[in-house]
Amino acid sequence: MRVLLIYPLFPKTFWSYEKILELVDKKVLLPPLGLATVAAILPQEWEFKLVDRNIRSVTEAEWEWADMVILSAMIVQKEDLVNQIKAAKQRGKLVAVGGPYPTSVPAEAQKAGADFLILDEGEITLPMFVEAVQTGQTSGVFRATEKPDVTATPIPRFDLLERDAYDMMSVQFSRGCPFQCEFCDIIVLYGRKPRTKSPEQLLAELDCLYELGWRGGIFMVDDNFIGNKRNVKLLLRELKVWMKEHEYPFRFDTEASVDLAQDPELMELMVESGFAAVFLGIETPDEDSLQLTKKFQNTRNSLVESVQDIIKAGLRPMAGFIIGFDGEKSGAGSRIVAFAEQAAIPSTTFAMLQALPNTALWHRLEKEGRMRESKDGNINQTTLMNFIPTRPLEDIAREYIEAFCALYDPTAYLDRTYRCFLMMGKPSWKAPAKAPEWKIVKAFATIVWRQGVKRETRWKFWHHLFGILKHNPAVLEHYLSSCAHNEHFLEYRQIVREQIESQVEEYLAQGAEKPYIPVKKAEVVKA
Repeated sequence: MRVLLIYPLFPKTFWSYEKILELVDKKVLLPPLGLATVAAILPQEWEFKLVDRNIRSVTEAEWEWADMVILSAMIVQKEDLVNQIKAAKQRGKLVAVGGPYPTSVPAEAQKAGADFLILDEGEITLPMFVEAVQTGQTSGVFRATEKPDVTATPIPRFDLLERDAYDMMSVQFSRGCPFQCEFCDIIVLYGRKPRTKSPEQLLAELDCLYELGWRGGIFMVDDNFIGNKRNVKLLLRELKVWMKEHEYPFRFDTEASVDLAQDPELMELMVESGFAAVFLGIETPDEDSLQLTKKFQNTRNSLVESVQDIIKAGLRPMAGFIIGFDGEKSGAGSRIVAFAEQAAIPSTTFAMLQALPNTALWHRLEKEGRMRESKDGNINQTTLMNFIPTRPLEDIAREYIEAFCALYDPTAYLDRTYRCFLMMGKPSWKAPAKAPEWKIVKAFATIVWRQGVKRETRWKFWHHLFGILKHNPAVLEHYLSSCAHNEHFLEYRQIVREQIESQVEEYLAQGAEKPYIPVKKAEVVKA
């Protein structure tokens, strides 16, 4: 069996980072770890080719070669997923589809022509699919009623990836999250009991990447890396030793809940194991909204102090913010900007709230009759809310645009980044000195020219650069890398403004809905 694995296109988003990737001659931030894992679970006597369409298009020779096409996608990739299913069917190929989006909304892939739906987690449903194929079946839907033991998951087929095109590699230690945030689909897809691989298993994956010649960044793609703190600490104690023995070949980033700040031992282990940055789901500084959306873990301690404790431990925070929660008071966008400034968070993802399929929020809004016509949701930063909020949508959109542009004002961004790195702790270890690659030298020169000469930020840039050299020189490389990130945001904030304003105009022209007013009755109605 010759299997062509295809990863659909992403639209331009916060995470696409085109301008940054251009600086270092890379095409994509992260590889499709899910498809690489699928290839490892399927029979190894099968032949595989993997094409990430974010790097290049599928060639006609590859289409011709394939007996079967397998695709995986997230919700933001849904448009190209449908296009690739149709392209495969036009060429007479059997098509199998899986991943988060088809698992949440299987009807869309089926409607596009997919023959097999391999839903939920592949450790359980892929063997069902293989059995069906081997017995001659040409269609089927495979679902799981339980969560798999990920200690049986094989090492992903990293060898199938065009590794030179990626800025970072990906590995996964755990699935699931113990919390119950109303808007989150992670707990729907992977459950609230975090399941982890063994330390030996994860280190074997790192061994594989090391032997393939990878050096540089690795994103630990767990949705909450610290969901099972006991097992994470067991991993980190062994990872710390592995990194030292291999002379620190990797730098790790990950995602974690903000209660990381209450565990100094865990933060120290992460830094000593080579972790450099962590994405935090802050969502909003408004405690009423946090309580309403059941993000209780963000209400137990001061959020500003928590973020700054994480910085002082040696980790750069990236933060996710959301606007549009029920009951939200006007000025939410300004409060988010003020929080990011106070906490000194350089990079923030920021979007209007979306009700994602099958989440608790989705079901509540469906019951209240508040879902808009285009209701499948999207987590792109250029998308209006897919439900009727409790204040005018056009007001939320205006605040969102203003806040997004304020967060990525070049001067404000440099100031926040500078304050963050001034207070940042540093690890006790130091990687062996080596001459920087030419592409890194070229990228640094480009940043110096743009931010230190060409733009009005020039005085700030040099003041802050010398300030870091004087007060915290150990973080200089990381600091400059963070300065480079605003090359992407400078362009992207204008894309956000144009696309959101266009959608708001269309929304108002069609006749804006009245805001939803909660009423204390057995039957909830719309104003």
